[in-house]
Amino acid sequence: MGIDKRVTLSNGVRMPYLGFGVFKLGDGEETTNAVKIALETGYRGIDTASYYGNEESVGRAIKESGVEREDLFITSKVWNDEQGYNATLRAFERSLERLQTDYLDLYLIHWPVPGLYTETWQALEKLYHEGKVCAVGVSNFEPHHLEAISKISSVKPVINQIEFHPELLQGEVRDYCRSKGIQVEAWSPLKRGQVLNEPVIQTIGKQHGKTPAQVVLRWCLQHDIVLNVKSSKEERIKENADLFDFELTGEEMVSIDSLHADNRIAHHPDSLDFYEKTVPGFKKSQYSS
Repeated sequence: MGIDKRVTLSNGVRMPYLGFGVFKLGDGEETTNAVKIALETGYRGIDTASYYGNEESVGRAIKESGVEREDLFITSKVWNDEQGYNATLRAFERSLERLQTDYLDLYLIHWPVPGLYTETWQALEKLYHEGKVCAVGVSNFEPHHLEAISKISSVKPVINQIEFHPELLQGEVRDYCRSKGIQVEAWSPLKRGQVLNEPVIQTIGKQHGKTPAQVVLRWCLQHDIVLNVKSSKEERIKENADLFDFELTGEEMVSIDSLHADNRIAHHPDSLDFYEKTVPGFKKSQYSS
């Protein structure tokens, strides 16, 4: 098995272990060309979001690639200022139009906006029951957010996409998700390149004849983490897919785990300041204890 390796989610849908992400790739040729190269390389999972502002470019690349829609696994996400039941349904339709598709394989709540994420989830549940999306999930959710969803819905998330890299192991979240049959997916597994100069990672790379990035991505896969990789450069796109001809030892896995420092590059999901900045009308005073 290689780049075509897939995991079976809790609802039976099969998702690529390795997907191609487009966060911070500009709308236009940069994204279109990168996605086309990724598809030519063999990637079949594409991860985007309304917030990224490049869904149209992704849709154009898919159309021009000639890859059959049923062979792809397309993920998008509803952003913070689009949340709420009716607003989410409208946001979903806009994403479909930009992506030039009539369904998504996976639709996620981007962040758990207090006061909105439960009704946003109910909108995702409606889309799932209507067959407009094959699977629904969340991103950046803590266990208490997932518990709140479980109390109001018969449909459980199949995915929790979280910040995960050698300096942030997210043990509590991963343990909770594992206990509930929720697949964990990593965003920014390389910590935007910040972990690649770690001596332990470089040493392991030399031992395997692999780059530091390939070592970290392989480490994610061996933790049973689905992941998305991103680059606009053809050489890097292909390099990031070359992960299936080597395996890290148990000792090497532990040595990379030891880099954990509870160090984030993004906001904690419970940061009310973040939601006040991203949701018009949100008042953190309403949710402060």
